[in-house]
Amino acid sequence: MDLFEQLLAAARKDRNAMRGVTPELLTALEQSFRQGNTSAPVPQRTAVAARPEPAPALEPVPEPALQKTAQTFAAPAAADGSSLEEMAETVRTCARCELGRHRQNAVFGEGDPHAELMFIGEGPGADEDRQGRPFVGKAGQLLDKMIAAMQFRRAEVYIANVVKCRPPDNRTPTPEEACLCIGYLVRQIELIRPKVIVLLGATAAHFLLNRQEGITRLRGRWLEYNGIPVMPTYHPAYLLRQESAKRDAWHDLQLVMAKFGKSYR
Repeated sequence: MDLFEQLLAAARKDRNAMRGVTPELLTALEQSFRQGNTSAPVPQRTAVAARPEPAPALEPVPEPALQKTAQTFAAPAAADGSSLEEMAETVRTCARCELGRHRQNAVFGEGDPHAELMFIGEGPGADEDRQGRPFVGKAGQLLDKMIAAMQFRRAEVYIANVVKCRPPDNRTPTPEEACLCIGYLVRQIELIRPKVIVLLGATAAHFLLNRQEGITRLRGRWLEYNGIPVMPTYHPAYLLRQESAKRDAWHDLQLVMAKFGKSYR
């Protein structure tokens, strides 16, 4: 009995040793042994398919990168209107993201189309979604008082939001939602050309200016958007929850008043 037959006989005695051995593999081994070439290539097993390796989990895209995308892709959306009226019509039927499928009304913005002062918030709430107007709930009532204290009338300023449809449960807009919607805001600013912008809350600063700091660190100091002075301050909804922050917010608004040559009477 030659070497190959001895090995085969030994393997047959041990069934585990024969598991997965194919006829092709036996033929190749026999040829290799009989030709005295132990280095001949042995074909791979084909009878049992190898179990695929599990795909590695995708790492989430860092938040700052997604927020930067919101500015990077603002231009296409900004081309949707040569006037505020035309763009408002586009927004009323917009379905670029999931927010548009669940709204009652899109909230484009309102105010003087040539306003020197513009307020930008985060997104509509429940009251705004019902009425189709920005800042008409309790936070809006406080904003009206803030505007009056600054010696302006609501009709003299322009009020808008980062996203034009209400996020579910008034949550913060996602970077993807802001990316698809912020072009409208960019175009609003281009058409209105305000002298000063007040950003209400951190979300507006994050998506319009790509600033990652919290509002506590951003508020009270002048920033800039395309050459326009920008003052971040607390959102009126936050001021309703945190009365102690009203003093700081009033300080910020007085800095804005000074830009217009106004002082508190």
